[in-house]
Amino acid sequence: MRDKVATRQGTKHSKDAHQPSSPLKAASSNLKGNYDVFLSFRGTDVRNNFLSHLYAALDQKEIYTYVDSKELPKGEQITPAIIKAIEDSHIAIIIFSEDYASSPWCLEEVEKIMECKEQRGLIVFPVFYKVEPKEVRTPRGSYREAMVKHESKLGRDSEKVKRWEKALYDAGSLSGWDLNDKDEADSIKSIVQEISMHLDRMPLFVAKHPIGICLRVAILESMLNLESRDDVLMIGLWGQGGIGKTTLAKALYNDIFRQFEASCFLANVRETSKDSKDLAHLQEELLSEIFLGKGLTVFSVDGGINLIQDRLCRKKVLLVLDDINDVKQLNVLAGERGWFGKGSRIVITTRDNHLLTCHGIDKDHIYEVKTLEDWEALQLFDKHAFLRSKEIVIRRDLVDSALHYAKGLPLALEVLGCFLCGRKEQEWESALNKLAKRPDKTINNVLKLSYDGLEDYAKEVFLDIACFFKGQSVEYIMNVLNSCDFDTTIGVQVLVEKSLITKDWKTIHMHDLIQLMGMDIVKQECRDDPGRRSRLWLWEDIRYVLSEDIGTNNVKAIVLILPKAEATYIGPNAFTNMRRLRLLIMINVHNSFQGPVYLPNELRWFEWPERPSWVIEFPFGPEKLVGLDMRKSNIQVMVDQFKDFKNLKFLNFSECPLVVCMPNLDLTPNLEELDLHGCKNWSLRLLNLKGCSRLNHLLDVLQSKNLQVLILTGCSKLQRFPDIPDKIKGLEELYLRGTSIKELPASIENLVSLEKLNLIDCKKLANLPSSIYKLSNLEILLLDGCSKLIKFPKKEEDSSDLHSKTGFPKLVILQLEGCNLLEGEFLKNHSCFPRLRDLSLSIHNFAELPTCGHLHKLHDLRVSECRQLQEIGKIPGQLQRLSAMNCESLSKIPSNMWAVNHIDKLLLNKQIHPEVQCNILLPGGEMPQWLLPNKEGYISFTTSKDLYKKFLALAICVVYRVKEGRQNVQYCLRQYVNGKFKCRTRYNLPLVHLDHVWLNYLGRENVGAEDDFGPNDWSSFQLGISVLGGAMVKKCGVRLICKSLEDDLEALYQEEKLLDPGLIYEIWHDDKETITREESYPRPVYKLSLPLSPFPFRDCGVCSWRYSKDDISPEEVRVWNGIFDIEDDELPLWVDEGCIDLMPSFPRNDIMADFSVERFRYPIIPAFYRDILPGGDMPEEFILVEGSTISFMVSRDFYDKFLGLALCVVFNVDNGEKEIFFDIMPHVNGQRRNGLSGSLGSFDSDHMWIQYLKPNVLWGVLGGVVDFLEFDKDCLQFSLTLSVLGGTMKKFGYVLRCKQMDDDLKVVLIDNQLVDPASIYEMKFEEFLYKFLPRQMEEWKRLRVELERQMEIITASDSSGNETN
Repeated sequence: MRDKVATRQGTKHSKDAHQPSSPLKAASSNLKGNYDVFLSFRGTDVRNNFLSHLYAALDQKEIYTYVDSKELPKGEQITPAIIKAIEDSHIAIIIFSEDYASSPWCLEEVEKIMECKEQRGLIVFPVFYKVEPKEVRTPRGSYREAMVKHESKLGRDSEKVKRWEKALYDAGSLSGWDLNDKDEADSIKSIVQEISMHLDRMPLFVAKHPIGICLRVAILESMLNLESRDDVLMIGLWGQGGIGKTTLAKALYNDIFRQFEASCFLANVRETSKDSKDLAHLQEELLSEIFLGKGLTVFSVDGGINLIQDRLCRKKVLLVLDDINDVKQLNVLAGERGWFGKGSRIVITTRDNHLLTCHGIDKDHIYEVKTLEDWEALQLFDKHAFLRSKEIVIRRDLVDSALHYAKGLPLALEVLGCFLCGRKEQEWESALNKLAKRPDKTINNVLKLSYDGLEDYAKEVFLDIACFFKGQSVEYIMNVLNSCDFDTTIGVQVLVEKSLITKDWKTIHMHDLIQLMGMDIVKQECRDDPGRRSRLWLWEDIRYVLSEDIGTNNVKAIVLILPKAEATYIGPNAFTNMRRLRLLIMINVHNSFQGPVYLPNELRWFEWPERPSWVIEFPFGPEKLVGLDMRKSNIQVMVDQFKDFKNLKFLNFSECPLVVCMPNLDLTPNLEELDLHGCKNWSLRLLNLKGCSRLNHLLDVLQSKNLQVLILTGCSKLQRFPDIPDKIKGLEELYLRGTSIKELPASIENLVSLEKLNLIDCKKLANLPSSIYKLSNLEILLLDGCSKLIKFPKKEEDSSDLHSKTGFPKLVILQLEGCNLLEGEFLKNHSCFPRLRDLSLSIHNFAELPTCGHLHKLHDLRVSECRQLQEIGKIPGQLQRLSAMNCESLSKIPSNMWAVNHIDKLLLNKQIHPEVQCNILLPGGEMPQWLLPNKEGYISFTTSKDLYKKFLALAICVVYRVKEGRQNVQYCLRQYVNGKFKCRTRYNLPLVHLDHVWLNYLGRENVGAEDDFGPNDWSSFQLGISVLGGAMVKKCGVRLICKSLEDDLEALYQEEKLLDPGLIYEIWHDDKETITREESYPRPVYKLSLPLSPFPFRDCGVCSWRYSKDDISPEEVRVWNGIFDIEDDELPLWVDEGCIDLMPSFPRNDIMADFSVERFRYPIIPAFYRDILPGGDMPEEFILVEGSTISFMVSRDFYDKFLGLALCVVFNVDNGEKEIFFDIMPHVNGQRRNGLSGSLGSFDSDHMWIQYLKPNVLWGVLGGVVDFLEFDKDCLQFSLTLSVLGGTMKKFGYVLRCKQMDDDLKVVLIDNQLVDPASIYEMKFEEFLYKFLPRQMEEWKRLRVELERQMEIITASDSSGNETN
């Protein structure tokens, strides 16, 4: 058995027990059973020595300690009271002594203690009294003996014994105190000091009545994801002042702080930092609270940041930053998650949501603290108002008024409840009446902190909403306040972020107490004289100011909305002195004065409905008026009445009986909204019901003789268009877009004057009557997006009506895009569509388009996205544009295709978007004439961001054919922006052996992006074109296609001379239409399927790819392997041009200092093709050249064997270190080809430069093979001239590398003296490299190994069925 000192409730103290020295230490019901320390020990070992001394020391420090002295029978389990004491303690100290493990009681205690450590965050310290820690952990010695005895009693495999052993191991592994051979007094002093330090981290006082806290804390703990120990998480508590953010944060802190190594609740950061020069004192307070007992001094903010990072980066901490109002506070107290150790949690309370967003806290980790529910508010109010006055009875309506005033705001409920506590009903009534006029000072000061932190513009927006517009629609408020030149959009957003207003879909809301705070701010401007306030909204104040003409320059806005009509006298000069008046809104106010009333010129919004016939005048004209609302007034509108209203945007004369005509809108150029509905005497010409989503049927509006335009766009519930029994001659335009009409009546033919019919996006429209052909004046019929319209009607012949022989006699535009038509039979009738110019049949399901040859006026035919379309019939010869994008089944086109005017404009149609790439291949050898010839294959231009936005695309054209026997041809485009490498794109070109025109259309986004422009909004673009492999390039052309330029932009690019005006090709482009298409349909993949001889286009597929193994197909690997083995082990095409992305360690030339074409070409050549060595002796293998020009003759046969040449240049440098530049200029038969230039680096002595070059790089057009047919000769002179700048070229030599040649060819070369035989080396690439560039061999071997490895990976992927596209 064991003895323990008892301080448990209901237990008498033994003689050894120390009587508590203060009431706080006594275990009583009011303390709810909480203890500072629980002591677990074996009484026989320590009762009369160590335990009594330790307890005395704890008692002296007023540490409330649980010690049990009751004796229990052997083997009895620990009592529920002890279990509860462990659970209710903050700290447990386990005193491991020699005989501790022999007691099942002690073992049950240690098991329970370790369980509470894991589940409840109990802090546990072991004390090893005359035992070694390893004896407890292993166990050994007396602990081993004790556990053997327990096993013999309970069984060898007893689960209980296993739990005890685990608990001993876990507890014995904790950091504590080992008292062996140590001074006991010093050890006890150390223990008490450590315990005191931990107890200083006590829970915080939350609230006297914590109503509604528990559920919200549970939600916050879920957001904190406390189970995750590997991350650092920040969350924000956001809400208006007084809503309980701090209270909630304290409750959360208390619930979880013991789960962390250290914690800190930094309260009132806003207030604490308000009067300080910097935030170093807050950093010091944070560190002092986390490192209790350690005096850490912070001398500067920057030093504090480093100190916080260094000390906390490995510590799991809980940090609460309360009432943050400036992002600087966050930056210096918790700038990054990396400042804190794994598992740390940072909680931030603020009134400003935007601060949390700026600090990288996403919306899922921001908790909006909202007002209390009604029942919670009643409960909290009841706790404060009736706590000590149960005998006082207060009427329910007074309680409800108080609750309504507080609107669930905890601060208001507490303050108001305490103020009313113990008062009688009359006092309640008086207090509530007073509060309705003037807010409580305590509440108001808390709420006003948010207002004080606003910028001036936001304060103006806030006060207007508080005084006038609470509960009004967002749209209305935006219109009114924007008229005052306020930045209303950002202003409203800031008010939402600072919890001063809330905004739902249509309305702006504000808490009543915040509204009262705002109104009180205005009243404080002048308590006694409303005429000196900035805003007036109360009837008494406004009537007094206007009737007495005592308004001043201070008045900015008057808004009065009365529930019923009231009359008053407002004289002619009532507003004269209000020179700054910007808003005047008077609802239900009647003026008894009938003369003119003068309004100030600063007025922006004037709204006075139901105004009688008195006159309003502006002394100098209403130049700044934006909104004018005179609905239901006796105002007469003249045509030219609004000639001075230049800024007018909103005009409302609805239900004005004297309005009989439309005002001249040319005089109001900024007008956005005009409302004239209900003007019964108006001669109605236009009826606009756009967006009337609830309109489900039409009245007899069609019978109006004057009605010319009827707009029903967006009337989504309108399902039926009315019958038209009689002919109507007035209506010319009918807009039914987006309605739910299912069919048109057969009587539609009675709209005899109809010129335009818009049925776009009528998704339920399934049938059109054949009588629609009788609309003899119809010019435009729009049916795009009518997805249920699978058949267009055919014209029915009517022998009784000779006048209707021609169907749609005036129709010019017919748009049927996206109607899913199954056939186009309606086009076969030669008696219809005689004037049709524009026919859109895109996105349909028909397989054949009938001949359109009889449509002699047709200029524009669009059949794009008709994926089933296989054949296009004969087309009219005058057709200007045919669009057949993505018609993937198209195999037959009309025989008169070449009669299409400007076939080169096939790409330039409105369906092309700036981000699209498009490719087209056509037989023939001539480029479109609108392209600018560019044989160099290089474009460089500088443009402004504004001009760039006008770009639609870059068109690149190459006329080429492929040399017989070649297996791989690639078109390559390299792109640089501001001299920096951006990307490289390649296409596998079809292997065509006759001349073909390859047209590549690059959308603007594929050339550059708006992000490429720097702070000065100018950027330079460089693009290089090459055609590799066996292509013989005949021509190349480019053109920048852009929208029509404004005069200023055109002058800009011409004056700056940074962009060749000839490069620009302007076309008409409708931005609005493009956007509509993008929103309506998924963006298509553009490919124009036109037939090619001798095989269809789809067999000449184009493959575009960039350089990673995922982009390489197995077929390409086989081609490359063929090149690798057959072509003398040379680099595949995709590497030979410097594409080395798969070899990250290899140096890249990503930056171009000079934008010339010669300097552009040189970085393309692989860097290991050259070497520079010190010294001035040229190897004897090189053929020495006199002068600076190499020249030799090349026959067709020799050219097929010619693989490359190596140049050797010895140069010297005089007078110190200099940078060496070079220029290489090649020629074919005197015709200039691909020049190269660049820098070799800086040198101060003789050096030798060896450079390997491939023939096509020098002499082929765009890097392709040389076309002997171009010169009509069997032998061509190849030459190159080299110049060196910065130094002196002392020696110049070369050698040629060839495939193995037969003897006949060698004889021909010698006999005809075409080339010096001594210059020829018949070597494979590796052998040649070893001989002339030996220092580059290691790089070549590494590159080859990497290439082979990548190919093996891709081949293996192919064999497993995982092909990449």
